[in-house]
Amino acid sequence: MRSGVSYGSVIRQWLTALVVAAACRGERRSAVAAHAPADTARPVEAVNLYAPAAAGRLAPRAAAARPLVYVPNSHDGTVTVIDPRTYRVLRTFATGALPQHVVPSYDLSTLWVANNLGNTLTPIDPATGREGPGVPVSDPYNLYFTPDGRFAIVVAERRRRLDFRDARTMSLVQSIPVQCKGVDHMEFTADGRFAIATCEFSGQLLKLDLETRTVTGYLMLDPGGLDSTAMPQDIRSSPDGRVFYVADMKANGVFLIDPAAFRRIGFVATGKGTHGIYPSRDGRLMYITNRGWNTTAGGRHGPGSITVLDPATERIVATWPVPGGGSPDMGNVTADGTELWVSGRYDDEVYVFDTRTGRLTHRIPVGREPHGLCVWPQPGRYSLGHTGNMR
Repeated sequence: MRSGVSYGSVIRQWLTALVVAAACRGERRSAVAAHAPADTARPVEAVNLYAPAAAGRLAPRAAAARPLVYVPNSHDGTVTVIDPRTYRVLRTFATGALPQHVVPSYDLSTLWVANNLGNTLTPIDPATGREGPGVPVSDPYNLYFTPDGRFAIVVAERRRRLDFRDARTMSLVQSIPVQCKGVDHMEFTADGRFAIATCEFSGQLLKLDLETRTVTGYLMLDPGGLDSTAMPQDIRSSPDGRVFYVADMKANGVFLIDPAAFRRIGFVATGKGTHGIYPSRDGRLMYITNRGWNTTAGGRHGPGSITVLDPATERIVATWPVPGGGSPDMGNVTADGTELWVSGRYDDEVYVFDTRTGRLTHRIPVGREPHGLCVWPQPGRYSLGHTGNMR
């Protein structure tokens, strides 16, 4: 062989790779059982990253906002505005092409509509609910903010970049190219030093050093086969910061990741098309949306459900179905924690769940393909982005 590599060496490497892949596949089948005893015995931690976003803890700017729900209708290029008290649509306004998410700014002074194909961010004044002129920004699929508030991170999915911009002016500071496909959602470590992002179309995660603004590594979620069973979407931290949960639409559950070691440590099956993750206001539960697939008749696009996960035990405590089927996607929890609002991505509607009973209380018709809706105001000192990753 060329370069002096022996056949024996190649065979040994190949066998090692097979063993690793088999171990990863075995972990998926047994993750809940393997983790339950250790997690049950784990002492309760005092740290709760979500404590500042507890029910009713509104910052002054958030408290001054008009209570509204903003729904980006991706295929219409519009945002629908809903009154959360009456559950009625107030109006719909035009944005740039393909609005994906409505994102609270770090300082809570603006809500940004990320117009993916329009290459703009549409600002909304949360005090009035009125939109302003668009700000030119290349390929904004999603939008996050560094924990120190200095930079906005525009997730430029098509261009395979993470663009660091001034958090106030949105002027470009630095573009970070990424070597994965479909980068889209992001979460931050408890110390604020690193971010981990999902890469939807290559089944990977990437780890980003925020201090040096460099990618430090990539992680294949399912390295065991040519046809990966991974398609990661949303990502959120456990309250103590020790585990990241990665919603995976193809694996139909959440991967458990150690953010410090940057390795996969488990898996919990939840439902078809697992997509979004939202902590309860006390941080004790995670509401996980299962969007389903394009498989059922009558206009519904899958069974559609919400899985309620206890991160302390890593066990499912409840499942809330969408009666008749649906496609729950992205959204968030109300300021008082009593309702979960999520978009019905392929059913052109919004779902409202009562978090105390798990009952679906409202289905509100909106535009075509509603995506990352924002419930505002939300508690918290600042926003790390997305539809309200509040801390």
